[in-house]
Amino acid sequence: MALIYLIFFLSGFPALVYQLVWQRALFTIYGVNIESITVVVAAFMVGLGLGSLFGGVVSRMVRFPLPVAFGLVELGIGAYGFWSLAVFDWAAELTAGVSTLQTFLFSFALVVVPTVFMGATLPILVAFLVRRSGNVGRSVGALYFVNTLGAAAACLAVALWLFAALGKSGAVNLAVSLNLLIGIGALLFHVFDRGGIGPAPGLNAPGAMVRGATHAFATPFPIALLLVALTGFISLSYEILWARMYSFVSAGHPASFPLFLGFFLGGIAVGAHFSRRFCDRDDVTGSPHHLHAIAWFVLMANIVGFLTVPVLAHAVSNGFLWVWTLLLTSIAAATLGAALPLLSHFCIPANERAGAGMSYLYVANILGSAAGSLITGFLLLQVWSPQQISIFLLLLGTATSAAIFLLPQVRTNGAVIRVGGVLIVAAIGVGSAGPLFDRLYERLQYKHLAGTEFRIDRVRENRSGVITVNNRGQIFGGGVYDGIFSVDLVNDRNHIIRPFALSALHPSPRKVLMIGLGSGSWTQVIANNPDVERVTMVEINPAYYEVASAYPATESLLANPKVEAIVDDARRWLAANPDVRFDAIVANTTFHWRVFATNLLSVEFLELIRRHLNLGGIYYFNSTWSEEAQKTAASVYPYAFRLKNMMVVSDSPIVFDASHWRDVLIRYRIDGHEVFNNDNSSHRQRLEEVLALIDNRRPYSYDERWATGLESREEILARTADLELITDDNMLTEWAFAR
Repeated sequence: MALIYLIFFLSGFPALVYQLVWQRALFTIYGVNIESITVVVAAFMVGLGLGSLFGGVVSRMVRFPLPVAFGLVELGIGAYGFWSLAVFDWAAELTAGVSTLQTFLFSFALVVVPTVFMGATLPILVAFLVRRSGNVGRSVGALYFVNTLGAAAACLAVALWLFAALGKSGAVNLAVSLNLLIGIGALLFHVFDRGGIGPAPGLNAPGAMVRGATHAFATPFPIALLLVALTGFISLSYEILWARMYSFVSAGHPASFPLFLGFFLGGIAVGAHFSRRFCDRDDVTGSPHHLHAIAWFVLMANIVGFLTVPVLAHAVSNGFLWVWTLLLTSIAAATLGAALPLLSHFCIPANERAGAGMSYLYVANILGSAAGSLITGFLLLQVWSPQQISIFLLLLGTATSAAIFLLPQVRTNGAVIRVGGVLIVAAIGVGSAGPLFDRLYERLQYKHLAGTEFRIDRVRENRSGVITVNNRGQIFGGGVYDGIFSVDLVNDRNHIIRPFALSALHPSPRKVLMIGLGSGSWTQVIANNPDVERVTMVEINPAYYEVASAYPATESLLANPKVEAIVDDARRWLAANPDVRFDAIVANTTFHWRVFATNLLSVEFLELIRRHLNLGGIYYFNSTWSEEAQKTAASVYPYAFRLKNMMVVSDSPIVFDASHWRDVLIRYRIDGHEVFNNDNSSHRQRLEEVLALIDNRRPYSYDERWATGLESREEILARTADLELITDDNMLTEWAFAR
């Protein structure tokens, strides 16, 4: 039997690797906006739910060798995995830029076969073990434990090594190899197994003692379905909320989500292990008091879940690393993870239909999880703050716990007292929320510096992300610096000289695409360039437009008739509009080390940009001093220069015209005010300093990088000769820390 546990542990590893890789691939196709992310996750869950039903059907085949069924399922997953990335690439050409509903349908179509197979594995093996042991809770708990532990191990491997060492394709190949090993192992187990394929001795005999639901104290199956769905909803809602918080506190670190997910799944595994030990007791169904365990677990999960976000904020503001607080998510997940095995034990008889019963519970759990993902991802994050969402989940969790105490099968003389205690917990939580969540984003963003000279004056949050503005007029997206509200070139505080240099790089940039808004200062400068006739602005988070309109330097931006504002993922939008061409495409908002930065820095993206440039057109983007990004750009395009931290690349020679640039700068007006006053001597001096930028050929030095000027393509390639190119597959800069 130990071999079955080992096999199911190993099966959890490739399943999570596939999920992380395939989701990443789908995000590249359909965008990293919250709508795409949410529906892709929902598509996975629907597939798992259908798979659970399929597994339940297979499990009812009493004489069918279930290890063989499991082995064939794993081989099927591996077969699809082998071709999966090629299938996704093919789909990308056909489905780019589709609607949200179509994104869900296409995502579901791409993952339905493997996720159905993945969802089928638990009911099949539960049926197999129940036939052997006669104990539902122990079977579900043991399998849930080892499989989830394997999934948690995969998350940690991805965060710390796998993606960095192997990339997406290498990770998939590893997962395929494990699927083949698992499938063959399951088939060999059946061949050499001496336990038979029938039920445990005496399992269905009259008067047989089984460890599963009994008539006197069994939880009604419809109620069990509802409770499992509610715990799934609460669990996924917390997962989405916590994922956002950990992404914010880590400044979008790519390892934050797989690390968080690993701890979360590890907690679920611990909870499943505890429930397995609990269900192994002979007296576990002998009293309704044992059913109280579920209520206490749900209550504890929601207390810890409610406290997780404020504890995270207070911990990091007192000097603790955010990673240590992940233990809180494990505790909450452990108490929620115990619910499924316990409810299985209390409502599913240990007979030949145990696998089918498990499949229905699993479907209910998945449906509740999918609802949590959709409702929290689409609605709650749009209208409520983390404090309000946490209060809502606390109230929902405490109501669920109270309802369990009041079930006829559970109710005892002390039920009213227990419910009263639950209500007191809810009241304390609601009453303490204000102080607990006070200055939440300030603590998360500035950590131990919160409350000093750094303060957050404005917070704008929606389902697309969190935008903050501090007391110095600096804007941050997801906790990462995004610019300053300033277009003053004379007193340059934010290297605003870079967007002003557009006319030095292109003789007539009439039509310009801006990728990412940030503070809006860059777009304001370019939209007011005398050469520019049209600016198309693509920003993934609509709140940036609202924030930009609230500050004097950029408040007129959206009223400018030259500007077209679009809310979308830039890569998705470009793929969906193949016939649109620009004289210049400009991007200034992507830090190379942030999660999903590869989508805007890779060879594949640069090739996509090329297809949207007019003859002589340029791509002008911020490398954020990444030498890999600089090399990649200089390798893809035959003409390239580095200007400070910006790369300018083209398929045509890049000519620096100081005379034309001087003329443009003199004619520049922003909100009716001239940038340079020719009657002011200091302005004239500053103008000459600005023009000297394109004559600065000072050799590159990282320590003095802001003082260096132009660097040629040949110099860039020589300096970066030993570095790799960034590709969609290797996600190089994101995972460089793990190399």
